[in-house]
Amino acid sequence: MEKEGVEHRTVVKVNGVNIHVAEKGKGPVILFLHGFPELWYSWRHQINALSSLGYRAVAPTCEGSETPMLLTS
Repeated sequence: MEKEGVEHRTVVKVNGVNIHVAEKGKGPVILFLHGFPELWYSWRHQINALSSLGYRAVAPTCEGSETPMLLTS
């Protein structure tokens, strides 16, 4: 899901979960958090707009995993 220069990386492994981050730009950070069932892609227009204004737009995929997680009760 590449979108106009947005960089993708796995930033950290927490409790066995890799966290994916999409980011673009340089400058003060603006952090975008989405709700379920969205992804970083929900913020693609805001990421491009604010990065062009001198901000570093960062949007993690909040499900927190590169693979779907199974929830059990």
